[in-house]
Amino acid sequence: MDLTPDSKIYIAGHRGLVGSAIVKRLAKSGYCNLLTRAHSELDLTDPLAVLDFFEKERPDYVFLAAARVGGIHANNIYPADFIRDNLFIELSIIDAACRAGTKRLLFLGSSCIYPKMAPQPLKEEYLMTGPLEPTNSAYALAKIAGIEMCRAYNRQYGMQYLPVMPTNLYGPGDNFDLETSHVLPALIRKFHEAKSDGKKTVTIWGTGTPKREFLHVDDLADACVYLMEHYDGTELINIGSGTDVTIRELAEMVGRVVGFEGELVFDSNKPDGTPRKLLDVSRLNAIGWRAKTGLEEGIRKTYQWYLKQSLGE
Repeated sequence: MDLTPDSKIYIAGHRGLVGSAIVKRLAKSGYCNLLTRAHSELDLTDPLAVLDFFEKERPDYVFLAAARVGGIHANNIYPADFIRDNLFIELSIIDAACRAGTKRLLFLGSSCIYPKMAPQPLKEEYLMTGPLEPTNSAYALAKIAGIEMCRAYNRQYGMQYLPVMPTNLYGPGDNFDLETSHVLPALIRKFHEAKSDGKKTVTIWGTGTPKREFLHVDDLADACVYLMEHYDGTELINIGSGTDVTIRELAEMVGRVVGFEGELVFDSNKPDGTPRKLLDVSRLNAIGWRAKTGLEEGIRKTYQWYLKQSLGE
């Protein structure tokens, strides 16, 4: 692709976990014409406001990292919010980008788009081959709609919009709220608070047997920028580490990093979600990119960031 240091690049969702990592990665590589807008400046669920923004700014490249996100609990309790807000964001940005002549757009989805019982590891072609996990089907369907929008605009208008599907992400800037966070940051907070309070046990949702893949957000940002720089295709691409662990193994790892020496209790009355969710990343590897951050190393970095934030408060 013909990215240059002066290319105008819009990062939608620049204050979120993914968007902030992409901004940091772009700046590190010398891109100096980065375009961002806070929610107070631009409501991405308002198509007219987004269209006006794109027509005024006309970005050459777009990273669509904005989304309403959450873990099993939030997805299960607020499905209408998840499908409504994510559909509005995708519709507004993808359409406005096309109308404003944006050369290249990278749309970030989620690995939850794949069928609940799809074969493992998850290949890109498994999309829409079976029923979704019920607890997050509203969010997943919104992301599938975003993929189809990219494909449709590419086919009808000759755009080069690329959908990518990251695995479970974590890292500095993550959401550690126990009601709305994903499993890894929730575990970090649970173990930290248990250690601080001198508790003897930590209760983990589910049986501990489901397997999950995790990718440090800095690795995701690196992959996204790499694809924007080196890849001009438009086929759906998985982004992951290519390895997974059980929730029990993850909890034990977090416990080691935090220094919690008590007992783990698994609450089997709580939902497990999908039994396994490992992405096949052979397509991405063939393009020339592989994850660099080991899981325990990444958890340690994330915990150090969490500690700094806690002390800062």
